[in-house]
This record gives sequence, structure tokens and C-alpha cells, in this order.
Amino acid sequence: MAERFASAEDLKTCRTAIRGGSKSFYAASMLLPRAVRDRAYALYGFCRLADDAVDEGEDAAAACDMLTQRLDQIYAGAPGDSPIDRAFADVVEECGVPKALPAALIEGFAWDADGRHYESLSDVRAYGARVASSVGAMMSLVMGARSAEALARACDLGVAMQLTNIARDVGEDARSGRLYLPRAWFAEARLDPDAWLATPAFEPRIGEMVRRLLAEADRLYARARPGVALLPRSCRPAIHAASRIYREIGVEAAKAGFDTVNRRVVTSKSRKLALAGAAVMDAFFSTGAEDAAPLAEVRFLVEAAPKGPVPDTPPPWWRVDEDWDRVATILYDLEMRERAVRR
Repeated sequence: MAERFASAEDLKTCRTAIRGGSKSFYAASMLLPRAVRDRAYALYGFCRLADDAVDEGEDAAAACDMLTQRLDQIYAGAPGDSPIDRAFADVVEECGVPKALPAALIEGFAWDADGRHYESLSDVRAYGARVASSVGAMMSLVMGARSAEALARACDLGVAMQLTNIARDVGEDARSGRLYLPRAWFAEARLDPDAWLATPAFEPRIGEMVRRLLAEADRLYARARPGVALLPRSCRPAIHAASRIYREIGVEAAKAGFDTVNRRVVTSKSRKLALAGAAVMDAFFSTGAEDAAPLAEVRFLVEAAPKGPVPDTPPPWWRVDEDWDRVATILYDLEMRERAVRR
């Protein structure tokens, strides 16, 4: 086996980045087998680094160019002097991640840098394919699931999660000058999207757009669910947990009358814990389904990924209590941290 690029300290850096940057993913990741979990932290660490570089830098386009250069170095086997780059280089090597997948992620960030408009729901799904399904496809490879069907369902879940993110962040995005709701929906509602973006305010027609977006997300969550049965058994609880926790955001938005302009809906820690518990039970009853063609917007990702069988891995049921305790501990810790900040 080739010498690894990343040290134990590098992996710790990746874990810390995810723990602070994505509480939902970090909680769900506690249900992954240790080896898969470390690779997932490296993968999400690189994705988080890329997202932050674009969002927090002064020149988003230059940030995308720099990320492309870093990706080129990783695929040349010479990652830059960054813990996250080194850890991701190991994932690329060990899991056979094709360059087209992280390149698609960076392309999605470049769309943001360019201020791209999204006219139709298909356009929004195409954006989700790049910034979320690319990550889902890479996670599928990290878990060892390489069939076209498994990859297609992972991409469904990625788009569903991104649509959920968009629905949750309508107000926050608008105040940053970004609009991801389809502009065609504004035309149907007789609203000027640019005028609304200049002075974003909630009204029933915006609420209806949020509802429609979440309905599409729900359709894709349902399409993605049978694909979890195509994953190694030891990975299924974590993916069910991630799906359930993200989907719950839509439930909370509905309770708020789909007003995500004036508030950012959240899911309580106790509810996340309950959903994680339900996910463990989901994994007992996971069943596959007949093949469904990938969404047109994600087909390029499915075609780019290497194909192969799911490796035979031991079922996770013997360590359910251990996983449950780990999820409970991390959720409690996160809640205590947030309470300390509020004080």
C-alpha cells in the first residue's frame, strides 16, 4: 500500500472542522464505522474548506481558481501543505475518487461566484448536483458502494438535501444578494425577483415557493431511501440518520408557515437524537427497489464514478449501543456549547 499523506494530527484537524461546521453531519457520522468515518471527515473537510474559501474570501472567482490548483496538486500526488489537502489526497488514492466529482463541486461554487441565475427547477437541481450530489457520490465511493443504482440514489439524496438547505436559507441568502428559488416561479406569482431580492420580505407567494421546493425535496428523499439498502450494512444507519435529520428541516419549516425569510428553522438536539434512533431501526428494515434512472441533472456524476460491487462488511448491530451512546454524547456536548455561547 502506498505511503499515506496524512498524519493522525491531520485527521484530527478534519474532524474538528466538521464538528464546528456541520452539526447534523457530525452527529450522523457517529454511526459510521471508524475507518469510513475518518475518510468521511477528510472528504467533508475538503468540501468545507472549499465552501469557506469561496464564501469568506474577497474574490470568489480567484478562490475557485486556487481550489482548482489545489485539486490538481492532489491528483498529481503532491498535495499542498494543508492537513485537509493531505487527508483528502489519501481518500482519493484509497477510494478511487475520480477528479470529475470534486471538480463538479468547485464548478458549483464558481456558479455562485458568477452570480448565476436559476430560471427553472431543473436549473436548481443542476446546481444541487454540483454542490451536493458530487459529495454524495464521493461518499458512496468512500463507503464502498459503486453500483450505478447506488450512485444514482446517493445523488438523489444530495439534491434533496441541497433543496432543503435552499428552502431553509431563503432569507439569509437573499440578504447576501443570492436567490436560488426558480425565477420562473416568481413569474408565475407575478413577482419581480430582482425587486424582491433588493428588499426581501416574507409573503404567502414566497411561502408557496418554499413549500414547492420542499415538496420536490421530499420526492427525492423518497427516491433515495431504497438506495440505502445498496450500501454496506455497517454504513446504513448513518445515511438514514442524515436523511431523517435533513428532512426534518422541512417539517419545521411547515410548522413556521414556510416563512424562512424572517427566521432560520432549526431542529432541536433532542429531536435529532430521536431521529438518529429511528435511523438505526430503519437500517434493520432497509430494502432495495427496482432501478430508477438517475436524474438528468446528475447523470454526468453517475457516469464519471467507477463501478463495482459493494464490499462484504460486517453488520453494525453488535455495536448499536456503542453508536447510540456516541450520538447522544456528541449531541449533548453540542447543546451545552450552544447554551454557553447564548449566555
